[in-house]
Amino acid sequence: MAKSRASVYFCQNCGYESSKWMGQCPGCREWNTFVEEKAPELPGGSHAGADPKARPVKLGDIEIREEDRISTGMKELDRVLGGGIVPGSLVLVGGDPGIGKSTLLLQVCCNLSHKEGKILYISGEESLKQIRMRADRIGKFGDSLSLLCETNLDTVEQVIRRENPQIVIIDSIQTMFRETVSSAPGSVSQVRESTGILLRIAKGLGIAVFIVGHVTKEGVVAGPRVLEHMVDTVLYFEGDRHASYRILRAVKNRFGSTNEIGVFEMQGSGLAEVENPSEYMLSGKPEGASGSVVACSMEGTRPILLEIQALVCQTFFNIPRRTAAGTDFNRVNLLMAVLEKRAGLALSACDAYITIAGGVNMNEPAVDLAIVLAIVSSFQDRPIDEKTVVFGEVGLSGEVRAVNMALARVQEAKKLGFTRCIVPQVCMEQLKEVKGIELVGVRSIQDIIGKNRLL
Repeated sequence: MAKSRASVYFCQNCGYESSKWMGQCPGCREWNTFVEEKAPELPGGSHAGADPKARPVKLGDIEIREEDRISTGMKELDRVLGGGIVPGSLVLVGGDPGIGKSTLLLQVCCNLSHKEGKILYISGEESLKQIRMRADRIGKFGDSLSLLCETNLDTVEQVIRRENPQIVIIDSIQTMFRETVSSAPGSVSQVRESTGILLRIAKGLGIAVFIVGHVTKEGVVAGPRVLEHMVDTVLYFEGDRHASYRILRAVKNRFGSTNEIGVFEMQGSGLAEVENPSEYMLSGKPEGASGSVVACSMEGTRPILLEIQALVCQTFFNIPRRTAAGTDFNRVNLLMAVLEKRAGLALSACDAYITIAGGVNMNEPAVDLAIVLAIVSSFQDRPIDEKTVVFGEVGLSGEVRAVNMALARVQEAKKLGFTRCIVPQVCMEQLKEVKGIELVGVRSIQDIIGKNRLL
């Protein structure tokens, strides 16, 4: 008779299972991701839990109606979700502690509690009195909201099946546990098992389930990375918890566009929507300062204007310091190398500090040209026209490449009162019908720096 395993090793990144510890995961090729846990007990019988009534359904027999989506009462959140809550979906909301995850979901409960349909809020971190204190600060709730403080997932499943709510909120997934799994709550086995049960409930009963997930210091949801693969939608809260503004980003969405963002402001009564994010991003922009450039980035289907700041100065160290906040550090180093090689700027002996104002992270290649201009402006200490918007991808040869949705970017700049837009030359054809704003097409960074057209 084979001896049962006392423990098993799981990869925290992809969920790969192994009988022994390994330095590198064979599944995802990541290093030092294996953790030891007690081996789960497998149910006996090859047909245990099988449903004899399961039947396939033809694609043409499935009906989809627009009213199937449920509005949250918050336009920014509906945009990120792809138009509203889809019944039977499983949504993961992650973010740093204190950034507003529970507040956002409680506000959704407040908006939906005045409509038909039951809402069940299950908390494993707060007592009922604590939730009530926070709810009184948010607003007036309807009678359709029910609260439950429970961490045992078997009990949670029984309550959900008995109450049959329209929407369920789990706060948080790291506190849920199942007695049949011997590991502690928050472990790889518990998180994976709990998510699997909630997924079955959501799909089987047609209930929309929101789960709150805490993040690690690296900014990813604590537990196995397979958690993000199991859910339908992954939402991340970004921003400094000590600042008032919050950015909700969809990094995965099976029912809408990915990388959509919603902007909120933390106030005394909860999270308030910011309807014009571009105006907020540019608030407080300095006048006549070098190293400041306005760029246009596409977040999903929304164009957003943002300010890129650069500070370039002579270094006092053998190795220059380079920092980047809000954008990719390696991308900044690459662009500085292109400037030194193609434009002849002596940047190798300079410290460089690049930041995107507003606390937002933008990694789109379209901001390359704006970063280049900000670096050159600071290096030469010559400001750029405040009414100029810049976008374009920069290649290793210094060429300026095309970007997607150029027309939407220019229209957003025109709407906010900008008078000139620096765009890739290859995009000029699709922008020829735009009136009321000066369009300058460039083929390479030499067209900007060499001719002194902007600086």
